[in-house]
Formats: sequence, structure tokens, C-alpha cells
Amino acid sequence: MALIWADWQSCSDSRQELLDPVRAQYKECFAVVRCAYRGRTFSRCVYIWVDKDFAIARGIHQGYPKKLGSIHQTRPHPYGPAPRIAAGAVFGATLAAGDRRLAEAVVTLREPAQSNGFVNAHPMAHHRWLPSIEPGQGLALDELVSSGAASFEGGTPWAADAELRLFDAPTEELADLRVDELIGAYYRQVGVTWNGGALLESGTSGAV
Repeated sequence: MALIWADWQSCSDSRQELLDPVRAQYKECFAVVRCAYRGRTFSRCVYIWVDKDFAIARGIHQGYPKKLGSIHQTRPHPYGPAPRIAAGAVFGATLAAGDRRLAEAVVTLREPAQSNGFVNAHPMAHHRWLPSIEPGQGLALDELVSSGAASFEGGTPWAADAELRLFDAPTEELADLRVDELIGAYYRQVGVTWNGGALLESGTSGAV
């Protein structure tokens, strides 16, 4: 399992959102696990919180189980007391939802790395579900889909040491993911293009 904090500047092909940043800047925190379908390895997002409504709408389209949350992380800056992207730099990250803190992390950059783990190494596999408006009629939408980056550009990954704490909350299950050992932490700046996905199978969930 990997827990990721991300601070995004999103835009459409017109790039108009870059000139009106409130429309498409958002932050998220999400947990991903490895899974397999017909012998192929995928990643799957099992929990995800975002801080903008438009990101939830896109999550519905892609099969991500997005919910609203409060997400914050330290931003690097080349001047002043803010951390640089360099060995020894320390970054903090927090996640809260429903007025309760769910997770917090402290990451200390150690050295450049060859990769940033498995998070972006596999396509995502998600279900898209939508119950019928009529009681007892099952699912109006029932698809297993795959999606991945149509293009990707990334800076140097940095291996890091990390401290992670998960907190119990009455309406969230994140803390149920028991973390016995932290095997790695990474920091990376990336740019990706998303352009749809592929239908793997439909009607996989049975009656609801």
C-alpha cells in the first residue's frame, strides 16, 4: 500500500485554467494498492480525498472513490526558510475530513533515486458503479475500467525517510490499513496528461 499527497494544477487543452487558477488547482491524498486482473498487474485507488468539487466529478468518470477532505503539504521554494529540493529538506503533509485529522506525515529527502516506487508503474483498475434510480433494479452502470497517463514527464525522484501516523475517525476507515513497516518514501514533481481509458469488463458486480 502507498499513501500519496499531491498538489495539482490541472487544465484542459485550452489551458485557460492556468490563467484562472481557482478553477482547477486542487490537492488530494489517496491510498493505492496493487491488484491483478486476468494475470496483469494494476494499481487500484482504495481511498481518496480531494478539496475541490470538480475533482470529485472527474473521479466519478474515472472510477476513483473521491470524497471531500482538507489536504495540506509543505511547498518547496528556492528562497527564504522554505525547504529546497535537496538532501535534508523536510516536508510535512496532513489529511483531514469531517473535522477530524485522518493522517499526517513528515518526509525528509535523502538522495536522488532511480524511480519513485510502484505508484505510477502500473495502469489503474477501477470500478464505475451507479445504482438504478428504481429500487431493486441493480446497477445502471457496472464497469471495470483501466486508465493511465497518455503522456508523462517527471523530475528527478528523491528517496526519503518518512514518519506516518493514521488516526481513527467514526466515519472513515483509513486507520484500519495497518502499517507494520514503512519501506520507502519519495518526493517527485510530475506532469501528466489524461485522455480516457479502456473498458476491461462490464457487469462484474452482480445484482445489488
